[in-house]
Amino acid sequence: MTTEPAAHALPRGPFGDPHLRRLVVGQGLAAVVDALFLVWLTLFVLDLSGPGRATGFVLVAVALPRAALLLPAGVLVDRVGPARITSGAAWLRVAVLVALGAVTTLSSPSPATVALLAGLLGVADAAYFPAALALLPAVVPTERLARVNGLVQGAESGGDLIGPAVAAGAIAVVGFDATLGVIAAMAALAALALSTLVRVVRRGGDGAENGTGTGPDDGAGNGTGPDDALGEERLSSARALGAGLRYAWREPLVRGMLAAVAVINIAVVGPVLVGGAVLADQRLGGAGALGVVLSGFGAGSLAGSLVAGWRPPARRGWTVAGGVAAIGAGTAGLAAATHVVAATAVASLVGLGSAFLGVVIVATLQERVPERLLGRVLSLVVLATVAFDPFSYVLAGVLLPYGTTTLFLVCGGAVLGCAVLVAASPAIRSLR
Repeated sequence: MTTEPAAHALPRGPFGDPHLRRLVVGQGLAAVVDALFLVWLTLFVLDLSGPGRATGFVLVAVALPRAALLLPAGVLVDRVGPARITSGAAWLRVAVLVALGAVTTLSSPSPATVALLAGLLGVADAAYFPAALALLPAVVPTERLARVNGLVQGAESGGDLIGPAVAAGAIAVVGFDATLGVIAAMAALAALALSTLVRVVRRGGDGAENGTGTGPDDGAGNGTGPDDALGEERLSSARALGAGLRYAWREPLVRGMLAAVAVINIAVVGPVLVGGAVLADQRLGGAGALGVVLSGFGAGSLAGSLVAGWRPPARRGWTVAGGVAAIGAGTAGLAAATHVVAATAVASLVGLGSAFLGVVIVATLQERVPERLLGRVLSLVVLATVAFDPFSYVLAGVLLPYGTTTLFLVCGGAVLGCAVLVAASPAIRSLR
């Protein structure tokens, strides 16, 4: 599904085609903006109201609409088209950042005002994330999907790695207002780059932009594929969402990958962050050690994204199973860490496996899910990535009284068990 003549699909690297350059630059900048703004928002609310509930209140205001609207946004992506939704969401982000900048420059806003604007960013995120993922196969040739996904996710990992230091340093030097202005300018550049792809996708005849895709549905609402329920998706948004959920549940490949993402998110995020803080305090020498360990995780994530894009695995099924197993082994391995170097090495392994697995799973779904369902399925992937964080923190809180060793062994064992189930799935094991 390309938008350029065949001559442009020759392997010249992801930056050989101007459309791919704009896609990678736009989505990469957007990922960096996310990382920088999260740090800016946290520090600004702390400066505004001091330590307390206000910071959590504002961060929840971002997270709640994002999680609640992801699945409806997936339906919208499939109906309106990924390029239009990506562009619209990117410009909504710019508008909110500019409004927030005006409010903070001209007045001293209350935490409630900041939370309201931050909630609008959560709405934009809900639309942007599945649309941006669904946009890739509309612009990128199939053989380059892994590489471009690796570059985009590498930008996200790089932003997470250096974002805290860059944002905090900029705030210390030029202040909150100027730093937010730079972040808004970067968001505008990302939106400009992504907006140019709307016409490209439309000109390329991509069905996702007009509802006449080449998926199992014949484009007229008549189910001609394996799931006749696809014909319902034009009748109502609720039934369209139901068709997407049924497809994800009935397809063993999609169901298995979504389950793996969810288990990893529940069993790793909370234990690594919460348990890692306790581990650093008890065994590694204090809070400074936690920063080193988390930096190792970020460096591993960056490396995993780039390696997965540069060298896509030939046997993807076993790679998925191996990646899940590596994450589980790394999480369990933290139970034995008694030195910051060992803990950092283990966290790097977990980060590398997580990022590598993310690139492989997303690229596989982009290739194999029918075009007309892609937005809905990818919204489920994003939901599985972000919606289970609270449960992961609760799990860490429940297990921590029994000690960090128990926490890491139980959670690592759960992920290893998931790896066994993934390897036992013929649909995933046979994946090439």
